[in-house]
Order: sequence, then structure tokens, then C-alpha cells
Amino acid sequence: MIYNGHPGSHSNLMIVLGIETSCDETGVALYDSDTGLRAHTLFSQVEIHAEFGGVVPEIASRDHVRKLLPLINQCLAEAGLERADIDGVAYTAGPGLIGALLVGTATGRSIALALGCPAIAVNHMEGHLLAPMLEGNPPEYPFVALLVSGGHTMLVEVRSLGTYRILGETLDDAAGEAFDKTAKLLGLGYPGGPALAKLAVKGNADRFRFPRPMTDRPGLDFSFSGLKTHTRNLWLNGDQQNTTRADIAAGFQQAVVDTLAIKCRRAMQQTRANHLIVAGGVGANLALREGLQQSGKKHGWQVSYPRLEFCTDNGAMIAFAGCQRLLAGQSTDTNLQAFARWPIDQLPTLGA
Repeated sequence: MIYNGHPGSHSNLMIVLGIETSCDETGVALYDSDTGLRAHTLFSQVEIHAEFGGVVPEIASRDHVRKLLPLINQCLAEAGLERADIDGVAYTAGPGLIGALLVGTATGRSIALALGCPAIAVNHMEGHLLAPMLEGNPPEYPFVALLVSGGHTMLVEVRSLGTYRILGETLDDAAGEAFDKTAKLLGLGYPGGPALAKLAVKGNADRFRFPRPMTDRPGLDFSFSGLKTHTRNLWLNGDQQNTTRADIAAGFQQAVVDTLAIKCRRAMQQTRANHLIVAGGVGANLALREGLQQSGKKHGWQVSYPRLEFCTDNGAMIAFAGCQRLLAGQSTDTNLQAFARWPIDQLPTLGA
């Protein structure tokens, strides 16, 4: 990935079109650096992939092709803007599904070329990390971010915009992935995470003993594959009644929440930060929110989240993140590049 320009060389105020197509949601937004978010639209492919029990990459890519341009037109209409009003384009270039990413990359670059404006490749995880900045009372730097989604679970120290240090990350399954696989095991369908969380409310989390992976050793890395295997053994060796299903769901969820809370507490102590940001799809889980709020209240640090609609993938976070880099004078060359993996700590800094 090649970035042009010099961080800190701020240009004029601008309106940025944001495009998000990293997986199974087509997100579009228009962000005004002066007045904030002008409009955003989203199409979720959940119903399309439900019959397959998970995301089919080829189907996801094809649906992005069908939906992206109509969503852009809808977003412009809702914002009361014309295409000529767009001053820059931001698109997700990774991490994610290559085919899906290339749809957004090719579309974003083509629009920028047609309009003669700069374009910027945005890291999907940076988008999630900066999503709380879309709120009216954004957090101040520095802070610690827990990025927790279907594909990623990591703790990041955010010293300033564009300056990130990974404190710990998952060694295998991400938390959201573990939720989805466990839900499938219990016969809850797709998408699994919300279905398991709904069932967990009816269960007894104390009936079965679940491990809290990697909390008995120092460090901030995560591992959820063992917890998933433990859950599988409980279910397959049990009576498989509805009550048991709910109790296992509750116990599993509580184990994930406790594990994340323990690691977050360690990260806050290690960095001496006083503000934790929780972003990513699993950040919408109410049990996780309650667990982290309780931990923060007990240990003296604040917890913030984006609004629920910005926890999952969306174009608004991409438009915002891209706008910050474009305002700093950065842009991306014209090569059509997308990345299945793109570590967040490899991004160019924007300065303090």
C-alpha cells in the first residue's frame, strides 16, 4: 500500500464518500469534515447467506456489485448532494474477503478518477477503532481499544489518531467467530452471535463450569478455540434438552465476557489509561457491555462504545477514518490493491 502526501499538511474542508465492502454488508456514507455525518446507508446480506450457515465469499462479492451504486445514489439523495460535491473517496482495502474488498476498491477508485478527487484506502480495523469519534462527545487520546468482531479480537493502545500499538490479539478464533461456531453447534442458525446471546438470557450460566482461556498466565493475547471445544464436548455428551442448550449458551457467553474483561483490566493497568473503547460487532453484545461497565466502575476507568448501528460494519466509520487521512494530506496511488490481512500497526502515522 502506497500513501502519498505528508501527514500534517491539512487541506481544506471536505466531503468524503465512504465505501465498506469487506465482508457481507454493503455500507455507504457521506462525511462532512465541517458538519459531521451527512448520510449513511447499509445493506446486510444476512438473509442471503443464512441458508448456507455462513458467508459465501463469491455470493458476497456479487451482491456488493449489485447493491453498491444504488446505495451511493441513495446516500447522495438523502444528504441532498450531487456527485460533484464529493471531495474525496475512502474505501475499505482490508482486512477482509479479497473479492468483496475489490468491489469497493474498484468502485471507489473509479469514482475518484471520474471526479478528479483523491482517494484513500482505509484499514477496516482502523474504521472500527475510530467509530466512537462519530459521536457528539468523542473520547480523548490516549485510550485503549478492544476491537472485537467475527474476524478479530485485539487490544490496541491508541496514543493519537494513526498511532497504534497492538497490546494483544487472538491466537486462533476471534470472539465473534467462537460465538457463531458455538451457535451453529447448538443448532441456533445464522447469524449465530445474536441468536446465542438471546438464548443465553434464558439460561443458568453457573450450571456448567467453563474455562477462562489464557487468564491464568500473564499477557494480553486471547484464545477461544479451547473454550469452543469445551462447549462442544458438554453439548455432545449431555442430554441436549432445551434447558441444557440455554444453560450452555449462558455459560459460554459468560466465559467470553469474563475473559475479555480480565484482559481489558490488565491492558488498562499496563498502559495506565483511563478510557476503554469497545468497537466491532461483538461490542453490541449486551452482556459484554454490562460486564465491562462493571469492571470499569470497579477499577476506575470509563467505557465507551459507538452507537449500535456503528458497532457492526458500516460506511460511516470508513468515511470518517478516510477523511482524517485525506485532511492530513495522505492519499493512495491508483493501483487496485486489497489485503486479506493488513495489521493496524503498519499504518502510517498522522502525527500528534
